[in-house]
Amino acid sequence: MNIARYGETAFESVIENHLLSHGYVKITDKFDRTRALFPKIAIAFIQQTQPKEWKKLEALHKEKTGEQVLTDLCKWLDKYGLLHTLRHGFKCYGRTLRIAYFKAAHKLNSDLETRYAANCVGITRQLEYSEREKKRSLDITLSLNGIPVITLELKNPLTGQTVENAKQQYCKDRDPRETIFEFKRRTLVHFAVDTEEVWMTTRLAAEATHFLPFNKGYDGGAGNPPDTAGRNYRTAYLWEEVLQRDSLLDLLARFLHLQTEEKRDDDGRKFKKETMIFPRYHQLQAVRLLVDAAKGEGVGQNYLIEHSAGSGKSNTIGWLTHRLASLYNEQNQRVFDSVIVISDRRVLDQQLQDTIYQFEHRQGVVEKIDDNSRQLAQALESAVPIIITTLQKFPFVTRQLIKLAEERNQESSGILPTRRFAVIIDEAHSSQSGETVTELKGVLGGQALQAEARNRAQEEGLEHLEELFRNLVKRSHQSNLSFFAFTATPKHETLKFFGRQGEPFHRYTMRQAIEEGFILDVLRNYTTYKVYYNLIKASNNDPNVERKNAARSLARFMRLHPHNIAQKTEIMVEHFNTFTRHKIGGRAKAMVVTSSRLEAVRYKQSFDKYITEKGYAIKTLVAFSGVVTDDKIQDKTYSEEEMNQGIREKELPEQFATNEYQVLLVAEKYQTGFDQPLLHTMYIDRRLSGIQAVQTLSRLNRIHPRKEDTFVLDFVNDCEEIRQAFQQFYEGAELALYPTFRTPNCHRGKLRREKIKESIKTNI
Repeated sequence: MNIARYGETAFESVIENHLLSHGYVKITDKFDRTRALFPKIAIAFIQQTQPKEWKKLEALHKEKTGEQVLTDLCKWLDKYGLLHTLRHGFKCYGRTLRIAYFKAAHKLNSDLETRYAANCVGITRQLEYSEREKKRSLDITLSLNGIPVITLELKNPLTGQTVENAKQQYCKDRDPRETIFEFKRRTLVHFAVDTEEVWMTTRLAAEATHFLPFNKGYDGGAGNPPDTAGRNYRTAYLWEEVLQRDSLLDLLARFLHLQTEEKRDDDGRKFKKETMIFPRYHQLQAVRLLVDAAKGEGVGQNYLIEHSAGSGKSNTIGWLTHRLASLYNEQNQRVFDSVIVISDRRVLDQQLQDTIYQFEHRQGVVEKIDDNSRQLAQALESAVPIIITTLQKFPFVTRQLIKLAEERNQESSGILPTRRFAVIIDEAHSSQSGETVTELKGVLGGQALQAEARNRAQEEGLEHLEELFRNLVKRSHQSNLSFFAFTATPKHETLKFFGRQGEPFHRYTMRQAIEEGFILDVLRNYTTYKVYYNLIKASNNDPNVERKNAARSLARFMRLHPHNIAQKTEIMVEHFNTFTRHKIGGRAKAMVVTSSRLEAVRYKQSFDKYITEKGYAIKTLVAFSGVVTDDKIQDKTYSEEEMNQGIREKELPEQFATNEYQVLLVAEKYQTGFDQPLLHTMYIDRRLSGIQAVQTLSRLNRIHPRKEDTFVLDFVNDCEEIRQAFQQFYEGAELALYPTFRTPNCHRGKLRREKIKESIKTNI
């Protein structure tokens, strides 16, 4: 007996037996390889759930009804895709037929519950699917009403094969041209599974297939915890939880999402990219836990979600937003009247609003407030289900509510009726306090909060009603508001305000994001100037003349004058030209973090002067707010747009992304929330500490297919302080235990010095 095959067979049986005992049906019917579906199952579902429509079609097509229905179903699948067809049905001779029924948000319609129960969720082992190679088979195929939706390839490490072999099987032995594998038209997600790990992909593309980890995380890092049942199946959550019948139907109904993005190629030309999004485990878990808590606890609670960069936060917020907007409690009452998504950035986050908007196309469900506070006031007054806006618009809403009432010849105090709001805050570390949030809570508190203040004033004889009202607003809890606060870097105040006993409601750590490959470890090549100088100086003894000359030019200055911009400019430009510019296929970029707007201006002038003198093919942009006056030059002012030769503020990120510009010099801009995967190197010439240090250095951590590492050269800060700033966000791990991920290169161990020296030699 083939022991490897036996091991897989036993593994298949474990999964099959569990699913069959929890609502699945074993499918052994004939599979139509050309259409990639089980014809009898699909027809039987339509006949059972839509008998009236079937009879009308039968009157037209007689014994050919089934064939006509299948033909039109496949046409619809090919044109609109499987996900759209499952959710909205398909047309057959002018009649809409449903091929699936999903769970209603409430229990007010018993017919919907009956139809939902009629769904046939099937499992098939060793499905022979191929038109080209007849004996090719899939370990496990999951189908819904006769249409395959998910495939699994299993490996058992006890037989010498792991999840890596399963991935290779998908890449080498699963032809993406087969009908069953056609992107978005048939199967939607493919799992590579062993007893230790799960990986997934939503698009088979031969050797170019890209897999993502679908693991729970263990001890703050990657992987999975031990099987609590002692069966040595660390991946049991996949079939016992994620692929459970109701969970699978919920994933198909509310989570899977076809994302359309506008991208640019290397020549700057725009193109559209489609990606089928399946939630990663932490996203699925976070959304479901939050929704269950909101349903069980009701309105008036706070939830802090600490999700690292690389967590896919925009999608998590998008899923949560739509779930909360359609959430009903056990009494079949809506929990929230409106869900408000708040970004703390002055310009509405384009990725966030596009993500939420793409999740729901129905008119009037989602409103993006990107004009003014009047638009926000109208949306709040109309109780639009989902409102996306910036925090800065709230201080002016009361005035706009009064104006709107006056235009209708009505009296108004500028106070909304009391409604129940879910407020989702993006980047909560900067949004939880201050006058602007007080305004937000005052506006959303509505008439009930005003009445409470009035009653308290009467009871306690207080004269200053306005002051009392504002004090009530500043409370962390408000009975008609639930806050869902997302941040990668929660401050102490954030934990206190939104946390539960000072802890986040849900956490996805920086360490897990790094170990799973969703972000890079920016501390891995962090170096202070002092260490950098000594290492470069040591390269002067290198017998290679070219490397020796490069080292000499890079190490001219043993001591730097703190205000000598020309010295630092030479070091940065020479380093960029020698090391950085060749990274990421010659497309690498750098950021220079300056200590003030005036320093940013002077660095821009110094960089451009030095680059011109040397004749290097490097171009710079500068970012600072407002107008800067140089005290050394009378009546001379500088603006960002002028120094960037007419590039407007909102155009700067897109321009910097092109091949024309390589270096961005910043002063209090682009140090948070700026995603540019081509950023490889950062030069720091300002004091950084705590969360600010983490946020600033994290601009480098975005991944790119050709990006292998990052580099930080710090002229100002102490490496131990930077290490400590990062430490708290690795969640429970002592940094010293993970030196390759945690310890900055300024630590003096001999081995680390040798590694850096070797790296420098290699790159010069």
